[in-house]
Amino acid sequence: MSLWIVIGGQFGSEGKGKVAAHITMSEGIDLCVRCGGPNSGHSFIQEDGSRLLLRQIPTGAIRSGTRVLIPAGGLIDLEVLREEILMLNLGASRVGVDRNAMIIEPADREAEKTLGLRDRISSTLSGVGSAVSRRVLRTSDVRLARDVNEPWLRELLTDVAGECNSAVDRGRNVLIEGTQGFGLSLYHSDHFPKTTSRDTSAAGFLSEVGLSPLLVTEIIAVFRTFPIRVAGAQAGPLRDEIDWEAVERESGCPRPIREYTTVTKSLRRVARFDWDLARWTVERNRPTRIAVMGLDYLDYNDYGKRDFSRLGAKSLGFIEQFQERVGELAYVGTGPALVDLCTVSSRFENNRIGNYALERVK
Repeated sequence: MSLWIVIGGQFGSEGKGKVAAHITMSEGIDLCVRCGGPNSGHSFIQEDGSRLLLRQIPTGAIRSGTRVLIPAGGLIDLEVLREEILMLNLGASRVGVDRNAMIIEPADREAEKTLGLRDRISSTLSGVGSAVSRRVLRTSDVRLARDVNEPWLRELLTDVAGECNSAVDRGRNVLIEGTQGFGLSLYHSDHFPKTTSRDTSAAGFLSEVGLSPLLVTEIIAVFRTFPIRVAGAQAGPLRDEIDWEAVERESGCPRPIREYTTVTKSLRRVARFDWDLARWTVERNRPTRIAVMGLDYLDYNDYGKRDFSRLGAKSLGFIEQFQERVGELAYVGTGPALVDLCTVSSRFENNRIGNYALERVK
C-alpha cells in the first residue's frame, strides 16, 4: 500500500503532471486523483513527441491500468471534462467523479470577468473562484455533480473518498495530484490577495479528497530551476525577476525560450531560484522526496539526459547547492518529455530536510 501526494513548491508549472505521471508508471498506481479545477493545466511530452495537456483529468491517465478520479473538493467545467475523456478515449470504468464535486457555470466565468479579476490578480477567468465562493455561501444555484442530468456524467458518479480509503485498506496504491503551487496558497502565502482560490498544501489536497494524514506514505514537492508567475505585475511579486532572454543566454539554448500560460496563453514571467521560498515550502509540507525540473534551463547541454552520471558541472553544482540549502533530491528533470528524468536518490533519510530549514523548525 502507498499513498502519494504531489505538490508544487513555487507558483505552479513546476512539472507536477510529469512527476505524477512518472510515479504512476513506475510505482503501478491504481487510483490517481486530480485536485483543483480547470484554471491550471498539467502537461508533458509523450514518447511519440506529442504534448499531453490536461486541465481536469490527472496525468496518471497515461497508465492503462489506473483509474482516474475527481474528488469532492474538485471544480468541474463539464465541457473541458467531456473533451478530455473523449480525447483520451476513457471508458466509464476508468473515470470517477465524486458526486459532491461542484459544477462551474457559465455565469461564474462572467462574474469573474465583471469583477475585473484578470486586471486585479491575473485570473484565468475559468470560473473557479466564483464557484468556490458560491459553494461557501451555499447559494440556491449551486449544482453538484449529482445534480447534473447528463447520462455521460451520471455513469461516472462515485464516492471518491470511499474508493480511495477502500483501496488503501486493500493494499493498493493511490496518488493525489495537487494543483498550482504552494506559493499561491489562499491561507499560507504572504502575498494575499495575490493568491489562488484554495489551499495548495499537501494537507489541503488530502482534505479535498477525504483521506487521513495518517495514511500518507510519500509527499513529493516539485520545484523548477527558474520559477514562474503568470503575466502581469498584478498577479503578485516574483523575487529576482529576469527575462527569458537571460535564460536563453545563460543556458546556451540555440533557440528562443518562451513559456505561455495554459489557459490564457499569456507570456509567463520568470525569475531566479528563490531559496527562501523553497525552504519555506519544505518546512510547511515536509516532503519525503523532492524533484527539481529544468536542469536544461541551467545548461542546455544537459537537455534530455536520463543518466545522472552524465550531467554537466553547472547542473551538478546547482544540485549540490540545493541539497545543502534545502534538502536531498530524489529526481531531476532535463526536458519536457516524460522520460527526461534522472533519479538522484530513493528518498530522504528520516524525512531529513536542509540544515537551514531544520534550524528554522527548531
